[in-house]
Amino acid sequence: MRRSDDVLATHAAVPENPDAKQTLAYRRSLRASRARRATAALRRRRVFRSRGSALVATAGLLLASGGAVAAQQGGGKRAGLSGGTITAVQAALGVPADGVVGPVTRGAVKRFQRKNGLIVDGVIGPQTLAALGMGQTKAVATAALAGASAGSPVLQRIATCESGGDPTAVSADGRYRGKYQFSRATWRHMGGTGDPAQASEAEQDRLAAKLLAQAGTSPWPNCG
Repeated sequence: MRRSDDVLATHAAVPENPDAKQTLAYRRSLRASRARRATAALRRRRVFRSRGSALVATAGLLLASGGAVAAQQGGGKRAGLSGGTITAVQAALGVPADGVVGPVTRGAVKRFQRKNGLIVDGVIGPQTLAALGMGQTKAVATAALAGASAGSPVLQRIATCESGGDPTAVSADGRYRGKYQFSRATWRHMGGTGDPAQASEAEQDRLAAKLLAQAGTSPWPNCG
């Protein structure tokens, strides 16, 4: 049996293999390099997927917004008509005069076109306007004012929403006044004098109808 000193001497006598060390180091380096490449590739795939998702989401939003715009810009807007003209056409056709060409208005336009032998497309174009007797600006304005009368459903809805139909109503900050919550500047611009909340209800109705005919429901963004 060998002594421990002999065993140690024997092991110490075995020469080291530098090639084996180099091979081991190479393999470790290779594994580390492959791991780095795999991590980089995974990171690139994640970036591409996130960019692709963002592009798809953006495209979806654009399509949705385009569809919404197309829905709002119906037969009247495609013909380049103002809100006042659309209101006048609606009044002439007997539908709510809100200045927006929606399904009800397009349906009424198509019925009118069919009845009068016009192209049935629901678009309020020159031929349809002429058939309605609205070929001139003055006629359009007159019809708009008629449609935006004090008894129109649109003005009634606005008055109920803005003031509960109270001609003497005043907003908490005092800025908006009367049945239709006119600002003093808008009231004067429409030809009113004095305080809107102290004017007669008939005068408030008249100027509100005039404003509706000129600008549609945009002056009442929350109640129009």
